[in-house]
Amino acid sequence: MSHPDQTPGRKRVSWRHASGEGAACMRRKNKNPIGRKIVLRLPDLDHAKSAVLCSLSSPNSRRNYKFAMEQFIAWYCSEPRLALNRTVVLRFRLYLESLGLAAGTINQKLAAVRRLAYEAADSGLLSPELAAGIRRVKGVKQLGVRAGNWLTLEQSRTLLEKSDGDSLRNSRDLAMISILLGCGLRRAELSSLQMEDSQIRQGHWAIIDLVGKGGHVRTVPMPYLGEGRRGSMDVGR
Repeated sequence: MSHPDQTPGRKRVSWRHASGEGAACMRRKNKNPIGRKIVLRLPDLDHAKSAVLCSLSSPNSRRNYKFAMEQFIAWYCSEPRLALNRTVVLRFRLYLESLGLAAGTINQKLAAVRRLAYEAADSGLLSPELAAGIRRVKGVKQLGVRAGNWLTLEQSRTLLEKSDGDSLRNSRDLAMISILLGCGLRRAELSSLQMEDSQIRQGHWAIIDLVGKGGHVRTVPMPYLGEGRRGSMDVGR
């Protein structure tokens, strides 16, 4: 004889089992995923900025990135923002262009902002989708000839002539300026040179295994400077 509550042709389901499944389903629905922020406050931005600076090994890069990120944070916190997203970074790029900055300077500041958003997302402070949108912001196109304070050929010759002299200091200055003009080194690269760095390779003088910006290693050929200036370079060592 069948049970009075059981419909013919259907299986009997345990109420205890059904209630257990319902409770588990309710727990899964009530369990919200960990949310990421879309609006970053000053403490969050400072934390992301510190993470970016700790990831950079070059002192020059840390100085430039710190200045660029502080400029962006001051601009971002100057008025209430809905979210730190691609649109806000595009507005920041328009703000930089309104200042009349060079394209290279603007692109450097945008690179710092992209790195800031990446570190914020990696630390769980910003939504990964918003960080990906910020990283897609393109820089300013560099058109025409690069602008800057470039020395002409006559100015370079005048600088070398003014540095020439008989004293030990003049010999040192002549050697340093000759390397800067002839090899195109940065000031930090010049100051870190040692005597053994300049060697003769295949009949020509060259700076061997020069460690430059970003840890890049390269060999820089040294142009022929004449016997007088070569002697000044030997004294300048």
